[in-house]
Order: sequence, then structure tokens, then C-alpha cells
Amino acid sequence: MSHWSEATQERAREIIARYPQKRSAVMPLLYLAMAEEGYLTNEGMEEVARWVDITPAQVQAVATFYTMYKRRPTGRYLVSCCTSISCMLLGGDDVLHAVEDESGVPHGETGADGLLSVEHVECIGACGGAPAVQVNYELIEGVTPDKARDLVRWLDTARPDVVNTDEMQELFGGVRSFDWAIREGEGAKGPYPAFQALGTVGREGET
Repeated sequence: MSHWSEATQERAREIIARYPQKRSAVMPLLYLAMAEEGYLTNEGMEEVARWVDITPAQVQAVATFYTMYKRRPTGRYLVSCCTSISCMLLGGDDVLHAVEDESGVPHGETGADGLLSVEHVECIGACGGAPAVQVNYELIEGVTPDKARDLVRWLDTARPDVVNTDEMQELFGGVRSFDWAIREGEGAKGPYPAFQALGTVGREGET
């Protein structure tokens, strides 16, 4: 018997129906499990295994390979600082250190109040806008150490229910890799990617 909410179970059915084989849905279902419980628990991985008819060990093999599947509690805001070559050459390490210093949270850890988790990550595909930072996987390009500190203070005081890449770019970003064109009003509702199918997308300013 499933321990997921009925809404999550319905999303699982819709996701599985998109694939010719159930097992192909394992990765989106892992995100669904994270959104349901806040992070990827052993019970969540076992639940995914039941839905796609594979073993929990097979699900765990996928979950442990990809760093975006968080297997321990994550803060309300996951701040990911790119430290790969392009970002590193343009000050990515300084941006990471500014986030750590301002938040008091070292990379790989979550603050005692559960608000922020900080991590350094490999390339997030924004080399032209380096240094790049993500908050709940919403992108900000051209971030400086001072703007990184402003970002941390903003998250601590504003505590938005939805983080939106365009809003954060305007507040804390700099040089972009390209013109983003049409403003996007949607964003992430939690420390996992914003996907409509997972119910993890919210509107900017939404409460």
C-alpha cells in the first residue's frame, strides 16, 4: 500500500503513462518522492521501486549516481555555487566562500535552522554567464561575492515561497550568457527542480 498522498499517486500514474516501459519513469519518480517527503528517503526509494516494478537496489543505484537526488534533509533553499573551470576562473570560489561566510553554512551542510543548504557543484551549463549560482535549481548568472552575500540576506529576510530565476537575476545577477527574452513568472516551490508534472512549480509572488 502506498504511503504517498493521493495527489502524488495520481502524478505518478500520469508520469508512468508517458513511457513505453515503467522502469523508464524511475528518474522523474525519484524527484516526485523528494517533493513528497522533502528528501529521498529509503521508504521513498522503495515506493518508487514498487511503482516501476524493479528492485529497491536498482532504484538506489540510480539515486546514488546523480547528486541532484538528495538523500538527507535539505534546507528550504538549496544554494548551489558552480566551481567548474569557467566559473572558477571568474571568481566562482570567491562566490562560494561569500555564501558560506554570510550564511554560516559550509558547503555540503544545512544550517541549524533548516533555512539554507549550501553546495558547490560541477558545470550547470552557464559558462557564458559565469560565475553562476542556483537557488532551488533556478539560475542566476554573473554573480559577484557581494551580490552572493545580498542573495543570502534576501533569502533570510524575504523567505519567498517561490524562487524565480528572472527576479533573482535582476536582484543579484550580472552578465548573462545570452538575452533571456520573455520574462518567466514561474519558479521553484522547494529544493528540487520546478517541473509541472511533479507539482513543484509556483508563480512568482505566490503564497
